Amino acid sequence: MNVGAYHDAPLPGVTPMLAKTISFGIYGIDARIIEVEVDIIRGLPNFTIVGLPDSTIRESRERIRSAIENSGFEFPPRNFVVNLAPAGFKKQGANFDLPIAVSILSATGQTDVDPSSIPLVGELSLDGRVKLVRGVISMTIAIYKSGYRSVIIPYENRHEATAIAEMKVYPVKTLEETLIVLKGRGTVFTGNITASDEARKGCNFSDVKGQETAKRAVEIAAAGHHNILLYGSPGSGKTMLAKRIPSILPPLGKNEAIETTMIHSVGGELKSDGGLITMPPFRSPHHTSSDVALVGGGTIPSVGEVSLSHNGVLFLDEFVEFRNNVIQALRQPLEDYEITVSRAFGTFKFPADFMLVAASNPCHCGYLFDGEVPCACPPYKVKSYFQKIAGPVLDRIDIEVLVSRVPHKDLLNNGSYEDSASIKKRIVAAREIQARRFQNSLTRYNSRMTQEEIRDHCRLAADAEGVLETAVKKTNITARSFFKILKTGRTIADLAGADIIEKSHILEALSYKNLHRNYNV
Repeated sequence: MNVGAYHDAPLPGVTPMLAKTISFGIYGIDARIIEVEVDIIRGLPNFTIVGLPDSTIRESRERIRSAIENSGFEFPPRNFVVNLAPAGFKKQGANFDLPIAVSILSATGQTDVDPSSIPLVGELSLDGRVKLVRGVISMTIAIYKSGYRSVIIPYENRHEATAIAEMKVYPVKTLEETLIVLKGRGTVFTGNITASDEARKGCNFSDVKGQETAKRAVEIAAAGHHNILLYGSPGSGKTMLAKRIPSILPPLGKNEAIETTMIHSVGGELKSDGGLITMPPFRSPHHTSSDVALVGGGTIPSVGEVSLSHNGVLFLDEFVEFRNNVIQALRQPLEDYEITVSRAFGTFKFPADFMLVAASNPCHCGYLFDGEVPCACPPYKVKSYFQKIAGPVLDRIDIEVLVSRVPHKDLLNNGSYEDSASIKKRIVAAREIQARRFQNSLTRYNSRMTQEEIRDHCRLAADAEGVLETAVKKTNITARSFFKILKTGRTIADLAGADIIEKSHILEALSYKNLHRNYNV
C-alpha cells in the first residue's frame, strides 16, 4: 500500500517520546477537556489505558492497533501507557480512539506533526476510517470556551459542529486525513443544515373534525407551554390531537436549538446529516417504558425521554397504563424542569423543561363519559382507575379536558376546519407577549411563572376575582392548582390580547380543571 501521499514514512532511529493530544469527554450533556497522553516505558510489550476508562475505552486497544496497521503505519511491540487526564471522572465512549492513535504515531516518531495543535475526537474502525461519535456539539462548545478556535471531528458529525460559527471545523474520514489537517493542509467545513422534520409533514389540525373544545384547550396549552391531560372514550381523537401539536408550535430560538441539539447528540438521537434542531421535539415513549428510560439514568447516567423532549412535547399515550413508579418519577421534572441523577462518582443534571401531553381512557372499559355506549365498570373499579390518574402528578397538570366522541354525521362532513397555520399565528402572538413580559427574567412561558411573577402579571378584574374566590370555596382546589388556574387564565388573556385577566378568562381556566368534578370526587 502506497501511503506516502498521506503521511511521513516511519522515522528510523528516532527516540520515542511522550506525546499529547487534546480531546473531550462527555459529562451529562456537557463536555470536558481531556488530555490524552501516550508514553513508552520500559517493560514487556503492553498497552495500558489509565484515567478511569470504561469498558468501551479499554476495548479500544485492538481497534487502534488494527487501524494504525491498516493505515500503512507500524504498531511496534512496545510498552505503551495511555493516560486520560484529569482522572477524576469516569470516561466513556469510543471517541478517544483517534487522539490515542495520533499520539502513538507521534510518540513512535512516525509523524512529525504536533498532535496537540488542534483538538480532535473520533472512533476508529479497523481499517482506519473515522466514525461518528455522540455529543460533538457539546464538545465544540467546550473547546470554544477553552480558547481554541479549531477542531477535528468525524465527517458524519460535521453539521452539528458548525453550531458555533467562530469555530473552524475540520471533518475527517480517515486517520490519514487527520494527519493532513494537523500538517496545516486541511479544508474547513462551512456548511450547515437543520435536522430533518419529515415525520411531521401531513399532520394538520384541519384533519380534526369537531372537537372544538379540545382544540381550544390544546391551543391554550401550546401558547403557554402548559401541561394537559386529554381523557375520553377510545377512538375519540385524543392521540390525533396530540400528534398535531408540533404543527402549531413556533420554531426554537438559537439558544434553545443549541441546547436541544446537545441533548439529542449526547443521547445518540441526532442523524449524521443533521445540524441544529430548530423545531420543538416530540417524544412518545411506549407505556411499557421503565423509569430509567423515561427520566434517564444508568451506571454512567444518560438522558431519558423527558430530557429528549426538552423545549418540546412529551406525549404519554395510555397514561394510566404506565407503571406507577414511572408516573411518580415525573414529579421532579414537572416541578423543577430538570432531572438530577446521583452516582458514586458524581451528580448529573439533565434539562427537562417539556410540555406534558397525557392521554387516557376515563375507566377500564373506556366508556365512563360516553353518551352512546354505557360504562360496564363497577363503581370500585372506576374509583381505583381515577386514583391512578389523580394525585401529585395530576396536581402538576394545568389543563384537563374531556374529549368526547365525534358524531358519525360530523365525521362524514366535508366542511373545512381551521388549519394549523391559523392556530400557530395566534400562538406566536401570545408567545411574543410572554417574551416581552419576561424579557428581564429567566422565565419564558406563563406556565413557568414564579410566585412573585404571578403577583406582578396575573392581575384580575374585580368580577374575575370574585368568581375565583367562590370556586376555591366550593371545590377541592389545592394551592398548586389555584396558581395553575391563574397561569392558565393569563395565557387565555394573552390569546385575547387583554392586559388583565377578565371574568370570562377565569371561567374558561376553571372549566379546564374538571377531572375531580366529572368523577364526583
